[in-house]
Amino acid sequence: MRTMVVAVVMVMLCAMMVHADVKPQRDFNLQRFAGRWYRVGLAYDSPSFVPYRDKVKASMGIITLLPNGNANLTMWDATPLGCQSKMYQYEKTSVPGQFTYFSSRHNMVKDITVVDTNYTEYALVLKHKVFNREYTQVALYGRTQSLRTPLLQKFKAFALSQGFSRESILTPPPAENCPPSGSGR
Repeated sequence: MRTMVVAVVMVMLCAMMVHADVKPQRDFNLQRFAGRWYRVGLAYDSPSFVPYRDKVKASMGIITLLPNGNANLTMWDATPLGCQSKMYQYEKTSVPGQFTYFSSRHNMVKDITVVDTNYTEYALVLKHKVFNREYTQVALYGRTQSLRTPLLQKFKAFALSQGFSRESILTPPPAENCPPSGSGR
């Protein structure tokens, strides 16, 4: 029993250390980061997400700067109920490239880190929360709905380095007419 407890504690410490080593984009510039992004890659291993993996479509979001230095993210997702939009308010932290936001779905604050971006083509983003257990998501965003193969490989390598299995790494197809023409495009 004691050996099992030690093993569980070691695994938890290793998982915490992996995420503690993730740093935001050096010299992150929120103004350059603002604008339209497509979520073209996702790594997520929540057991409740598994049945929906094959139904996920690429989504689109627009990041808008606020005068106080925070940002709003409006996301459009294709769901069985149609194209749904949600707005998230990202609050800046003392570290450029790291934000928090309140998830009304989970009734808690979550952390967002922009790990790597060239601003004009792609961004790797890590979302982390502690909710009954630690949950992490890695997302690949593109300024267009399709990215070069080296960028997809970079995303997959980063997700694997964060402990995701190959099966939990997705590059979903584009959503059709989401958002509807004229609403954000």
